Amino acid sequence: MVKKKQIYFVRHGESELNAKNFRQGREGHLSAGGKEQANFAAERFTKIPVEIIFSSPYVRAEETARAIQEKVGKPLEILELLSERRNPKEIIGRSSNDPEVANILDRIDRSFHTNDLRYSDEENFADLKERTKKLLRFLEARSEEHIICVTHHIFLRAVVGYIERGEKFNANDFAKFSFLNPLNNAGITLCAYEEQLKGWWWNKEPIDPHENIGWRLVVWNDYGRL
Repeated sequence: MVKKKQIYFVRHGESELNAKNFRQGREGHLSAGGKEQANFAAERFTKIPVEIIFSSPYVRAEETARAIQEKVGKPLEILELLSERRNPKEIIGRSSNDPEVANILDRIDRSFHTNDLRYSDEENFADLKERTKKLLRFLEARSEEHIICVTHHIFLRAVVGYIERGEKFNANDFAKFSFLNPLNNAGITLCAYEEQLKGWWWNKEPIDPHENIGWRLVVWNDYGRL
């Protein structure tokens, strides 16, 4: 039997530090507005046959996931693979408007650079791409057909970029994709996976590295209306 899955990626609701335009680490609760966004997203999932919820371990993501769980009543598991990109220690807890922070962000996020560029201790593009592949393989192996993944905007862009571009996806593509495709708090992105039977070479590497077998983007950043 061919596997068919629908994966609903949800960016967490607005956090208190999002509201202040501060760069974040693992900590940080949802703001009042973020809780409202999480509850709104949760209500939308009551009409979808969800089977399981996976969440980043970051506080803001887990709080969003628990709001969804309360509405749909399905199991929730914490999954480190869904974490946000680790920011360099130099910017965590600081405003994005700080000139030093802005300069670092320009270098690692908004400029064209090699895949392995690293400012200090952050995850670089090569790290994100590798984690993206691990996440997709994990989801492919699951038996559930309708899955929610609560995650973060930088990592989700990496996931979708890889789905769209496959092994050709690089840091320059990522910079362009991030600039051109905004992602709202509590926005829902739907990706579909269908196991492709390719005869004797099934489960080998794709002949064309652009081809990411079985995955496709269906909906990007559907955030509805509050």
